[in-house]
Amino acid sequence: MTGAPATDALRATMALEGDGACIAEARHLAEAFLTRVQAEHGLPVSARAMDVARLVVSELVTNARKYAPGPVLMDLRVAGAVLEVEIWDSDPVLPVARAADPGRVGQHGLEIVMAVCQGFEVQREPLGKRITVRIALLDDPYDHVAGRSPL
Repeated sequence: MTGAPATDALRATMALEGDGACIAEARHLAEAFLTRVQAEHGLPVSARAMDVARLVVSELVTNARKYAPGPVLMDLRVAGAVLEVEIWDSDPVLPVARAADPGRVGQHGLEIVMAVCQGFEVQREPLGKRITVRIALLDDPYDHVAGRSPL
């Protein structure tokens, strides 16, 4: 019998301790998840999507570790041709991308995440906040960044 893969098979949730090793761990878990999706379910994932997923997970978990005490929850889910990455942390303060400043050193993570993703949402939770980003799994044939059309 063939058909679409089970929804649970296209989802992975993990708790990260919030220590220094959790950033690399999150990156490796995201890569392993996408590799499994490709190998077990035959869903195509471009090299660009793999790179973007590692970058986005790294930036979001870095911010969670920097600003929120305690553990970080990461949920990865494939919905159609999109990877949804959700990061939960205990800090209720919603992040805001800073205005572009070529002279500023560092603190560009959120700007980068928003530039490379198809979608970005933040919502306050009863405890903390949840950030959800969407990353196209396939490259846009017209070479538009993150699958977006030009303005």
